[in-house]
Amino acid sequence: MKVNAVFEGGGVKAIGLAGAVSEAQKRGVTFDKTAGTSSGSIVAALLAAGYTGEEMKQIILSTPFTKFLKKGWLHQIRWIGPAVRLFVKKGLYAGEELEYWIYKLLLAKGIRTFADLPYNRLKIIASDISLGKLLVLPDDISRYGIDPHKLTVAKAIRMSTSIPYFFDPVIIRKKYPRKKKEKFTDQLVYVVDGGLLSNFPLWLFDIHELKPGEKSLPTLGFQLVGRGSNEPNRIVGPLSMFQALFSTMMDAHDERFIEDHKSFRTIKIPTLGVHTTEFDLTKERSLELYDSGMKAAAKFFNKWSYEDYLAKCKKTDATARALVRQ
Repeated sequence: MKVNAVFEGGGVKAIGLAGAVSEAQKRGVTFDKTAGTSSGSIVAALLAAGYTGEEMKQIILSTPFTKFLKKGWLHQIRWIGPAVRLFVKKGLYAGEELEYWIYKLLLAKGIRTFADLPYNRLKIIASDISLGKLLVLPDDISRYGIDPHKLTVAKAIRMSTSIPYFFDPVIIRKKYPRKKKEKFTDQLVYVVDGGLLSNFPLWLFDIHELKPGEKSLPTLGFQLVGRGSNEPNRIVGPLSMFQALFSTMMDAHDERFIEDHKSFRTIKIPTLGVHTTEFDLTKERSLELYDSGMKAAAKFFNKWSYEDYLAKCKKTDATARALVRQ
C-alpha cells in the first residue's frame, strides 16, 4: 500500500517517528510524498531519500545528539557568555552541526538539492518571522529570489529545525529587486522552526488534483503525543532559563487537541516523558522511544483499512461543507 505521510516536529522525540515508519514498512506500506516540520522534516527527508526505518534506527544509535549543541568560547563565560551569544547571534547554538550531519546522510543517497528528488516528493515547513509567514519549502523560497531547485535539502531542514533562541535563525538576504534606499537590515529575512506556525501540517497534501484514472492516495499523519516528564525545569541562570523556555514552548504543541476529522488518519506516538531538547538521551531511552513508535503504528494499522479511510474522508468533507453553508 502506498501513502503520503506528514510528520510532526518534536525535537529528539522524533525518534518515535522512525519507529512508526519501520513498523509501517514491515507491513508493506510504501511512502510516496512526505512532509514534515522541525525534526519531523528530518524523518520526511530521509524517507524521501530512500532510507528505511531500520536504517534510521542505526543512525539514531550511532549519533551522539549532544554534538549538535557545539559550544563556542562564549559559553565558557559563566552566566554572561550564553546571554551575550543569544543577544548577538539570536540563538544559544549555531545549528551548523545538525545541518552538516543531515547533509552527509542525504549525500550518501545521492541527494543534495531538491532537484535531486522527484518533483513534489518532499515538503518542509519553516517560519518567516520577519514577515510573519508560513513557508512551504522548497517552493516558497522563490519569494526571496532563490531558485527552489537549487535549495539544498539540508538547508531547508536547518530552517525548519531552528528552535527560536535555541538554534541560530537562518538569515536570508533577499535577492529580488530591492526598494530604493532600502537599509541593509531591511533586506534580511529571519527563518526559524516551522513549528511556530504549523507543527503538524496534515492538510499539506489534501489539495491535490488527480489526473484521469489516478487513484487517491491516503495521507497519514505521524504525531508525537504526551508532554515531557513532570519533573520541574531547574533554572539557575540564563542558559537553563532559556532551555526551560524552549522545552515548555515546543512541548505545548503536544497538548493540542486533534479534531475528529484528523484522528482517523493519525498515528499517535507516546513520547514517554521525553523533552523536545533532551539531546543527552541515552541509547536505552532512544530505543524505548523507537519501540513506542513501532507499537503505536502496529495498533493503528491493525484497525486501519483504505475503504474505511475513504468513507471517513467523505463524511468529514460533507460535514465541512455543511458548516460552510451555515
